[in-house]
Amino acid sequence: MGVVSVESILLFVLAAVAVIVVVRWVADRIGLPAAALLPLVGITYALLPGPNVALDPDIILTFVLPPLLYSAALDSSLLAIRRNMRTVVSLSVVLVLLNALVIGFGFAWFVAGATVAAGIAVGAAVAPPDPVAALAVGRRVGLPPRLLTLIQGEGLLNDATALTILSVAVAAATGDGFSVPSTLRLFLFAAAGGVAVGMLVAFAVRLLSRPLSGDPLMVNAVSLATPFAAYLLAEQIHVSGVLAVVVAGLIVGHQRPRSTSGASRLQTSAVWRLVDFLLEGFVFLLIGQQLPAVVRGLARYDTSTIVIAVAITVGVVLLLRPLWLMLTQSLPRSLHTWLGSEAAGERQSQRLNGREVLVLSWSGTRGVISLAAIFTLPLTTDSGAPFPDRDLLLFCTFVVVLATLVGQGLTFAPIARALGLRADEADQARQRNEARAASVEAALAALDDVEAEEHDDIHTDVIEATRTQLRARLARYQGRLDLLRESDSTDLPVSPRYEAALHVRRVAIDAQREELLRWRDAGRLPDDGLRTLERELDHEERLLPDRPARR
Repeated sequence: MGVVSVESILLFVLAAVAVIVVVRWVADRIGLPAAALLPLVGITYALLPGPNVALDPDIILTFVLPPLLYSAALDSSLLAIRRNMRTVVSLSVVLVLLNALVIGFGFAWFVAGATVAAGIAVGAAVAPPDPVAALAVGRRVGLPPRLLTLIQGEGLLNDATALTILSVAVAAATGDGFSVPSTLRLFLFAAAGGVAVGMLVAFAVRLLSRPLSGDPLMVNAVSLATPFAAYLLAEQIHVSGVLAVVVAGLIVGHQRPRSTSGASRLQTSAVWRLVDFLLEGFVFLLIGQQLPAVVRGLARYDTSTIVIAVAITVGVVLLLRPLWLMLTQSLPRSLHTWLGSEAAGERQSQRLNGREVLVLSWSGTRGVISLAAIFTLPLTTDSGAPFPDRDLLLFCTFVVVLATLVGQGLTFAPIARALGLRADEADQARQRNEARAASVEAALAALDDVEAEEHDDIHTDVIEATRTQLRARLARYQGRLDLLRESDSTDLPVSPRYEAALHVRRVAIDAQREELLRWRDAGRLPDDGLRTLERELDHEERLLPDRPARR
């Protein structure tokens, strides 16, 4: 019986992976985010006869959320988030709090029998956007880097705010009462403690990374364990585990270029991409499968009560975000200075224009954190009575997640394209090539220092050969820079010579790979030798920019 159970679980997991891969393939072909399509597939499965997978909030919060947040933090820019800290804090702290309060009082005033505490609980659950779908679309349509930073930074920090507010609301609803001073103390302690734990874990990872940097496997093992260590340590001392994970990820990601080797970074990045792909796929499938459990408890509510509760929740989520963005962007300059720390010359450039406000308003898709949070609501209060309107709160949260994830997720790309918000690709390429040229010039200067030291003829030949290679590379970068500087377009200019060079290099790599395979098949090269040489070609091919192969 146990063997059958294990086989059933394995079959279910394999089927889920197959669905995730197929949906991802379809999404790439039709230009839609997989995060918006997978919940629809999950709903379809949930309506069919057969078992469904119930969402366990403890598993989501402990095993799924930490690695997803940590991976996102690793790929974020700590410096970019600091430059936009005022807007990020405005969205991830103040707006989350406003969402919770407005929905809470809306429930108390307009939903029959609802309490402020229950309303704030659902408001806190639906307040934090899950940026996965918005970021996937934003990168595909080429949104400016600043907007991507704001979407990503908000998604990293808002979960801690929402979960803290939710815990306070649940305490008030179950009988512990509500106190503004104690709530503020709880929030500040949880936030400060989470930041401290994250910094401590990041420091420990840095100490471990130095002696292990030569072994990519051990570096990967430490990297995979880090988010769980940060989360569990923070939760043990009753501070924000979510914030600890995010802070650890931001610091480790910022320090990674100095603390790990190139081989370790390449392998770690590949591992985390796979983790993201599978976890996000399972999570979005899981969202759709919760429909039967959510709908089952609505029988005792009047239709009018359900409609009013859903209208308040969805309406506040969709309308408060653009209103808040417009309000904060229209504040007087003196108040902007008080709220942030930008230099005087940067304040005006930090403001969002109308098109950016609209795109940022429509990027607030909700996801699994909202469902996981609302499912943590207890079944009863301290007195033994049922938790007030728990089934209604679950349904409202599910509708918000579905409406934003599918509705906003499917329409985000057309809106971004219609507004014409695109990154200046030519300027970004210019910046990268300037950095490449500067790094080569630094290498040439280092060779001059080596040459000035005492050395033999062999070193002289090696130095001269290396210098020749670096000068050829510098000339290539300078030529690319000249082309970029002459271009007036924001799109990347096409250089026939550059494209031809890429084509020739790919043809050469493919020819080498085929010849190595012929040697292996003829018995002239063992498989371990083939893998070593193939890995060298793979690294060389990885250096080439993504371009469709010429046919």
